Amino acid sequence: MAFLDIDEVRACFPSLESGYIYADNAGGSQTAQGVIDRNPDYFVSVMGTQRVDEGSFTVAELFNAASIDEVGFGPSSTMILENIARALENDIQPGDEFIITYEHEANNGPWTRLADRRNAVVKYWKPTPVSAENPYSVAYKIEELLPLVSSRTRLAAITACSNILGSLIPVEEAVKALRQRAKEQGARKVEVSVDCVAYAPHRKMDVRQWDIDYCVFSLYKVYGAHNAAFYVRSVALKTSLKSIAHHFLEVDDKPYKLQPDGQGYELVYGATAVVPYLKSLTPEDDLAASFDAIANHEQTLLAPLLGFLTDARQFDRGVRIVGTSEIDLSRVTTVSFVVVGQNAIKSKDIVGAFDKKGEIGIRYGNFYAYSLVDNLRPKLDVNDGVVRISLVHYNTVEEVEKIVDVLREVLA
Repeated sequence: MAFLDIDEVRACFPSLESGYIYADNAGGSQTAQGVIDRNPDYFVSVMGTQRVDEGSFTVAELFNAASIDEVGFGPSSTMILENIARALENDIQPGDEFIITYEHEANNGPWTRLADRRNAVVKYWKPTPVSAENPYSVAYKIEELLPLVSSRTRLAAITACSNILGSLIPVEEAVKALRQRAKEQGARKVEVSVDCVAYAPHRKMDVRQWDIDYCVFSLYKVYGAHNAAFYVRSVALKTSLKSIAHHFLEVDDKPYKLQPDGQGYELVYGATAVVPYLKSLTPEDDLAASFDAIANHEQTLLAPLLGFLTDARQFDRGVRIVGTSEIDLSRVTTVSFVVVGQNAIKSKDIVGAFDKKGEIGIRYGNFYAYSLVDNLRPKLDVNDGVVRISLVHYNTVEEVEKIVDVLREVLA
């Protein structure tokens, strides 16, 4: 079992030297020094071209894509998914059905808008409570996905990890079950899109193992520059998508070829340093080993945080975890909660207390997962939303203990 040398990890992030505790990493991680070091290369023409070429190989390795012709870059995951949805438009028939999760609007909006344009039908895979004591303990269950599949199912757009719940969806298992049910129902063509924005900082992606058609993630949440990357399976490029002559998709003499984002090659340079950084985390020089080490380290961060928030005294106080509260590999270190009951506290006020101290950054709100928060019951104020503490592998147990100390004071 691989473990992280946390001192060596933190030495790779110059921003951590300030002593400020970054606990809103789901909104954007800190940038690794190796990525910063690549920045000047863009301004040297030969090196800039080299970095562009390297970027595609780097992202293909992160996705485990079969070819660099299946990957590319864009300004954001939101824009990429919107462009994929528009490129897919001519292959969608009236009455086709989309299955989507209640998650970030980047993964919801493009498909609901596409459905409106093509008179398709949207079905929601809704998270449901797993604990009778906590109505907000919602999770996605495969057995509740399968009844949504019919002969008209055309697309399933799911999230590998919730940016609110922190829970992981077993993508391979879910896709296998979905495709089998679709085959039984006689569906003509089913494609699967997976949003990995909240997943990629914590676990290794594998689009081939998952058997999916589309995938996106944001490099600025995986210790890189502020841009995003996508995977499109080669068969989808040839049979499903039509070029929209926009940011990331072009057609040439070969059937299809992906190009870097039209806004400029500078989007690519930071990607070239992400994989070397991740591989450096363990002696094996291997992404799988590094992500195993990351996952193991995250368990040490979850234990004191969830241990405090789920303590009987906090439960009686009105603290409710939004999502599951198990401390195991079924979730990442994104923890959301609310304080309800007779002595309820607004999420805004809890975060305000942290901001007043000025040493720890956490956040509140719906985090663009509007439909998820809006559909929780008992009803929450969707704008006040939840308190979210989101940690990654460069955070320490000592930092978590400081967060808990402030929480103890605020919730007293």
